[in-house]
Amino acid sequence: MQKLTYMIILQTTNGKIDVLMLCNGSATDLPSQGPELASMFCTIDSYDNHGEMSNYFAAMNEATTKGGTLSVIATGWDPGIFSINRVLFESFLADGTTNFFYGPGVSQGHSEAVRAVDGVKKGVQYTIPVDENLQKVQNGEILDLTPREKQLRHCVIVAEEGADKGVIEKTIKEMPNYFEPYNTIVDFVDEEEFIKNHSSMPHGGFVIRTGFTGAERNPETMEFSLKLAKNPEFTASAMLPYARAAKRMYDNGDRGAKTVFDIAPALLSPKSHSELVKELL
Repeated sequence: MQKLTYMIILQTTNGKIDVLMLCNGSATDLPSQGPELASMFCTIDSYDNHGEMSNYFAAMNEATTKGGTLSVIATGWDPGIFSINRVLFESFLADGTTNFFYGPGVSQGHSEAVRAVDGVKKGVQYTIPVDENLQKVQNGEILDLTPREKQLRHCVIVAEEGADKGVIEKTIKEMPNYFEPYNTIVDFVDEEEFIKNHSSMPHGGFVIRTGFTGAERNPETMEFSLKLAKNPEFTASAMLPYARAAKRMYDNGDRGAKTVFDIAPALLSPKSHSELVKELL
């Protein structure tokens, strides 16, 4: 097994591990570590490579089925909360188009992918929405936008001494799923500037569905947004309820790989069902 950089034992019962919270990166760590650990323990993770999601789910489902465990993959806010909203919005407003915009802010998954490139000493990736198209969608325009038309990716890199910056830039811009589908800017700075100006981690984004209802095709818009001061902290707070749900589902006899689509909201909450009905319904 590769070295585990980030792994949290969330809870134990009678000395037995209930849930492992896997906090490693999606680019190089989780594809191998996730299935290996899931064959032995119940896990949750925040795998975020959308383009490889089906393959990752299949690998995790095979591991958990053989191991008799349960894993919830791709939790957090995107994938995760944004994924749920995409499903809800498409279900509630069937005649329409969904667009989602990320940023402005720091993507943890894309930053981790940048740092995995040979020759990169430090790196961060800013996701910046294409404001013109964001405003059009918020105003109710029906647009079928490509990823390139929704956000720009800006990478700020500290290169290792002697590294070929041209090769680093080319490798980043041609990275499938992460950067190739987007307009990507790669800037190189020294370490002092990086530490001074690129150490905070805000983020956020929007899920917007525009469409129509009724025979008269009345225009409707549904929108969910996040504005985050500390991306990692909010990601953790969004992952924790799924660890609670995983334990409850496992204790109820459920096994295999799960996604946020498979988990009822009541399983996420620390409140009882009667409290939820009384206070929030």
